[in-house]
Amino acid sequence: MDRVLIISAQEQATASFLQLLKPERCSVIDSGKSGADGRRHISEHEYDLVIIHTPLPDEFGDGLALDVCNATDAGVILVVRSDHEAEIESRVAPYGVFVLGNPLSRQMFAKAVHLTEAMRNRLGGVKKENVKLRKKIDDIRVINRAKCILMEYLSMTEPQAHKYLERQAMDLRITKIEVAKRLLSTYEN
Repeated sequence: MDRVLIISAQEQATASFLQLLKPERCSVIDSGKSGADGRRHISEHEYDLVIIHTPLPDEFGDGLALDVCNATDAGVILVVRSDHEAEIESRVAPYGVFVLGNPLSRQMFAKAVHLTEAMRNRLGGVKKENVKLRKKIDDIRVINRAKCILMEYLSMTEPQAHKYLERQAMDLRITKIEVAKRLLSTYEN
């Protein structure tokens, strides 16, 4: 983890989290005292992990946790009083927030950080795969538009248009998508 944000109204809690986080694992650790501070930090920087110690002076903190989940890829740990843990967890866990009851042990906190980091890494892989698939779908759409243009303007059949794009790509030593884009720029202008 490169960057961590700690949001807590209590300086003693912030100091405890700083001690629990291994400094060699985190290159930057920022902190704030309220939900507004947290939102400001989130809008200015990307974080790998956000720790929210509730309650905050301007809100409880669960809303901030959900906002962080919706706006970023950061892992979120929400620390609440043990008697509120089950209630809060039922509201925020479906969004990927890890809830810990306070007081918390060093081992439990370390495990939560580890699990949050593992979840974040796995989601990062899924996100990369999603980007690749979207690009592939966009390329297919462009190629299909180019085929339609060949069929409309040059009276080719679909298999002929497909072969034409492949042949042009081979002859020009460029990809089929590049051929399709050139064709679109010629005929759509």
